Amino acid sequence: MMQVGLEVLVHDESKSFAGQRIGYLSNQASTDRHFIHGRVLLQQKYGDRLTCLFSPQHGFFSEKQDNMVESDHDVDAVTGLPIYSLYGEHRRPTPEMFGALDVLLIDLIDVGTRVYTFLYTMAYCLEVAAQLGKKVVVLDRPNPIGGEKIEGNLLQSDCRSFVGLYPLPMRHGLSFGELALFINREFGIGAELEVVKLKGWQRSMLFRDTGFPWLCPSPNMPTPETALVYPGQVIWEGTNVSEGRGTTLPFEFVGAPYWQHPAMLQLLEKTELPGCYLRPIVFEPTSGKWAAESCCGFQVHVTNPARFLPYRTSLALLQAALLLYPENFQYKQPPYEYEFERLPMDLILGDQRVRLQLEEGRPIGEIEEHWQEELLCFDTQRKKYFLY
Repeated sequence: MMQVGLEVLVHDESKSFAGQRIGYLSNQASTDRHFIHGRVLLQQKYGDRLTCLFSPQHGFFSEKQDNMVESDHDVDAVTGLPIYSLYGEHRRPTPEMFGALDVLLIDLIDVGTRVYTFLYTMAYCLEVAAQLGKKVVVLDRPNPIGGEKIEGNLLQSDCRSFVGLYPLPMRHGLSFGELALFINREFGIGAELEVVKLKGWQRSMLFRDTGFPWLCPSPNMPTPETALVYPGQVIWEGTNVSEGRGTTLPFEFVGAPYWQHPAMLQLLEKTELPGCYLRPIVFEPTSGKWAAESCCGFQVHVTNPARFLPYRTSLALLQAALLLYPENFQYKQPPYEYEFERLPMDLILGDQRVRLQLEEGRPIGEIEEHWQEELLCFDTQRKKYFLY
């Protein structure tokens, strides 16, 4: 049976952090397998030495729907502790916030994708901890889409933003603890860092293999299957195409009123898209893009996770929309994640060249060839930080 880092820590008597004050970065999904939240377990173990809580994007209760929807600081009704929002007035913790702690425990559910902002909230915490001489302990959790496969181009420096601070591929294949070790060492942060490892997790496991309950880490990540398509389907956030927000299957649904199934399918035949079936559907979002309008599109059914290539699949869909509907298709304009000038699509893709090549109509396989060497280098680099 798999144990997450929170469970390992709570049951390890040697992890006493004697005399030290403790902060806890988490959200509502940070529980043990019995659905008991980490702040409750930590308060039971450490008493009044647990001094403060922190929350990432979407708020402590994962209630905020979209990007740039901020959360305020609050007081937790359960523990009586202050909750400092790291997605509001500040995305980087202030020295005052860290003044009440000696050790920061980070316990967040990542989804294995470069653009998921929890990763950068962790990175900012590492930076501030290094500056102030505080210790960071990451309570590890599994990568829900596995720890073997990686996919996509690496982020280029001119596309850095809060959805991409480091040259990672879209699908990075690391656990959250491994990500912390990788970033802390490779990018010279140098914080005092410890990872409380998972027990019973293997890199080949998808989330359903772990036997652990899924609690959505953000409001549009309702299932592990959502996480599996997300490394590709997230790109629609940079367009006027619906990524399925406002439906019961966000990111699994994609489409727009101007799409047509036969034309899209005919163009998609040019690209091999293994491990999935694109089922033609019509859906009406209740909110967000095209709210209350019928969208012609697809549901992405993952039929073979081991072969499925989420980034390739969504790039092929994006290129088809670009080429077939130039008068209707639009890129989202800034702002996006606090960037007010650069095109959101470039920030999401992480490399402007990818967008330009898609617009030119270059075959997806040819586009992918351009990043294989850097992806291979990343694969070698990341293996130095494997804990499992």
